Amino acid sequence: MVIGYTAGVYDLFHIGHLNLLKNAKGMCDKLVVGVTVDELVSYKGKKAMIPFEDRIEIVRSIKYVDAAVPQYNMDKLEACKKLNAQILFVGDDWYGTDKWKAYEKEFAEAGIKIVYFPYTKGTSSTQIRKALNYIRKDTLEDVK
Repeated sequence: MVIGYTAGVYDLFHIGHLNLLKNAKGMCDKLVVGVTVDELVSYKGKKAMIPFEDRIEIVRSIKYVDAAVPQYNMDKLEACKKLNAQILFVGDDWYGTDKWKAYEKEFAEAGIKIVYFPYTKGTSSTQIRKALNYIRKDTLEDVK
């Protein structure tokens, strides 16, 4: 049985998230998804709009996901080892960065393959958040 792992915040769930999960499930028998806890999101200097409990329930309910687990730290190698995952799935926006080149060596030494999927162009939680903030600001000005 091939176990795959991916992780993310999954705030403001969108088609890019779904594409990654669908593609990942197509390459493994069991897909485990780490959902970043609120404390770790804050540590990264951000704030999730959707609370962790709701985000993990959304991810858990996706038909491509076999299990959703809390992600308490950024150590994806540790998570893969703990879950016996043979593949880590990530977006290709990380491909070629110094950080991920180093990860590739560490994962290869552990016998874990990293698969990069194409980043879904034109959509991201950051873009959705900016649009919502713009709409809210515009709506508040209309009320004045």
